[in-house]
Amino acid sequence: MRSRKTITGQLRLYMQWPVLLAALVIVMNVVVGFVDMGAALAMCGFTIVYVIVSALLFVFSRRRLIQGMVEFSADYAWIQKRLLSDLDVPYVVTDQSGRFLWMNEMFTGMMKEARGKSGSLMAMFPEVTKEILQGAEEKTSLHITFGDRNYRMDLKPVPMEDLEPEAAAGTSGAQAGTAAAAPYETPDLIAVYLFEETELLRCRKEITDQKMVAGLIYLDNYDEALESVEEVRRSLLMALIERRINKYIATMNGVVKKMEKDKFFFVIKQQYVAELREQRFSILEEVKSVNIGNEMAVTLSIGLGMDGDSYGQNYEFARMAIDMALGRGGDQAVIKSAAEIEYFGGKSQQQEKTTRVKARVKAHALRELISTKEKLLIMGHRLGDIDSFGAAVGIFRIASALDRKAHIVINDITSSVRPMYERFTPAAGYPEDMFLKGSEALEMVDANTLLVVVDVNRPSITEEPGLLKKVRTIVVLDHHRQSSEIIDNAVLSYVEPYASSACEMVAEVLQYIADGIKIRPQEADAMYAGIVIDTNYFNNQTGVRTLEAAAYLRRCGADVTRVRKAFREEMVNYQARVRAVGSAEVFEDAFAISECSSEGIENPTIVAAQAANDLLGIKGIKASIVLSEYNGIIFLSARSMDEVNVQVMMEKLGGGGHRSIAGAQLRDTTMEEAKERLKAVIREMIEAGDVK
Repeated sequence: MRSRKTITGQLRLYMQWPVLLAALVIVMNVVVGFVDMGAALAMCGFTIVYVIVSALLFVFSRRRLIQGMVEFSADYAWIQKRLLSDLDVPYVVTDQSGRFLWMNEMFTGMMKEARGKSGSLMAMFPEVTKEILQGAEEKTSLHITFGDRNYRMDLKPVPMEDLEPEAAAGTSGAQAGTAAAAPYETPDLIAVYLFEETELLRCRKEITDQKMVAGLIYLDNYDEALESVEEVRRSLLMALIERRINKYIATMNGVVKKMEKDKFFFVIKQQYVAELREQRFSILEEVKSVNIGNEMAVTLSIGLGMDGDSYGQNYEFARMAIDMALGRGGDQAVIKSAAEIEYFGGKSQQQEKTTRVKARVKAHALRELISTKEKLLIMGHRLGDIDSFGAAVGIFRIASALDRKAHIVINDITSSVRPMYERFTPAAGYPEDMFLKGSEALEMVDANTLLVVVDVNRPSITEEPGLLKKVRTIVVLDHHRQSSEIIDNAVLSYVEPYASSACEMVAEVLQYIADGIKIRPQEADAMYAGIVIDTNYFNNQTGVRTLEAAAYLRRCGADVTRVRKAFREEMVNYQARVRAVGSAEVFEDAFAISECSSEGIENPTIVAAQAANDLLGIKGIKASIVLSEYNGIIFLSARSMDEVNVQVMMEKLGGGGHRSIAGAQLRDTTMEEAKERLKAVIREMIEAGDVK
């Protein structure tokens, strides 16, 4: 607009210069008269002739000049229109509703291909919506598909007020006046350009497909599988497994190299990752089918790293992925990229390892860390259960035996923990500051503080997440499978998904960390109760080491009767649990879904978990999920036998847990919405084949 006004002013000045010069000549004539009257009279004749000629030029040449400019403008507009019409880029002008107002020949050709779907921009290109057209205040770019071609669509709004001066310049004065007096506003136009990027995208895809993907394959149960087969057949078993692995990678034109007896490294092109996803890593099931008399099937863990900035970063991603797969129990594949983490498999229950070598190594490492610090903080997960509490008490006993000051961080005392919590009083010989609030613990942190996190490995659901950022030395002991959210700054991490409970892991550590540690009866009761509750009285995920840990605690003074008395439930809780079981809905003929009322119940999440356990006893039920509302949050308690991985189910809802015991929390949602989301996840798992 400013440029057009400048040009118009210069043109007007150019047309008026003869008149301005005539005034200058008259002034000059007057000045000459003061000098010499005769010269002034002689010059006056020339001045009169010049003024007359200038006036005639101004009157007659101006009309011809304007006429020539109008003709030039019309020719220029025609040339512009012709250039746009012949432009090799599809171009169209629409209104804000997407209706076509003008288009060039390239776009006309595309309309012919549309075959009846060319009524508007939105009809031709589903990617364009009414909201995009009406909300386009600046240039907007979209990536669309038309036929077998890809385009980048640029939408540029053209306000009509910008066109008014041009329109007025190309009309007569009367027409311009009429246009200026128009009583309505013309809607804005939208200029649409299409730039084909089919070849560009093809080249990008080809480059991406050729990128290197680093992978690691670990045999989860190498030693246990070999022990289950005759010695003369062991080499044959490993040869068959290696052959399956080599053949599987060879089908993708990859390279595989055996690094150790049970570890392989392989490299493939990224174009084959989509095939792996589609097949859901069929090698996991193929290896388990190898059987030459071995009582235990061999399982694999696979970690893939991709989309890194370098080959080295892809390898680091693969290492992180394999650690994640092992931390989640093995028998699964994990793909780690710069943007996300994907999980596949994990259908089988991880076999319990009979060796305690790892427990002894972790116990010695924990002792060294405790010995170098003056203070010890212990915390579990938010709304702690008896397993979290019992494990914390066990770590407290270890710190006390090593002459270190320890505190257990706990904000809310739930109904399931209170019977045991009330036994740890100063009258029983425990310090008054044994238990601290999270805010109090934050004030105590210094450089000589050690933080031990038990029964949880997700930072967001710990009792006091702020401690994870403030404490430099962190130890994690947990039995839950890891998710994409983990405590990544721990100096010592002992995560064993095969363990039944955190109390089982702490009981094993107690036996190796120091000689002669005396466990008091109330401490043994708390840890024994944690094992009992998490295994549902030794019915779920109970192995040899679980029973050995329970026997050790019994020898230390744990009493079964005291534990059972401590966990007798209130009548209102029992009635709520019965109602939850009675009102359960059987979904897809295999999933029991119910709701636990929170009316009159101190902690409905505990009752919901008990109801979920009871529902598993019904014939034909593969998994049970009970929902409860507490403090405005919907809690889900999921349980299964062996046919459904409820950990995967709950992860899709933002939760996690074990393969057979898991949970999730849903905020800002209603109970009905939560049930619909749960059902959608179940349908998705059934379609993906994750349900046996």
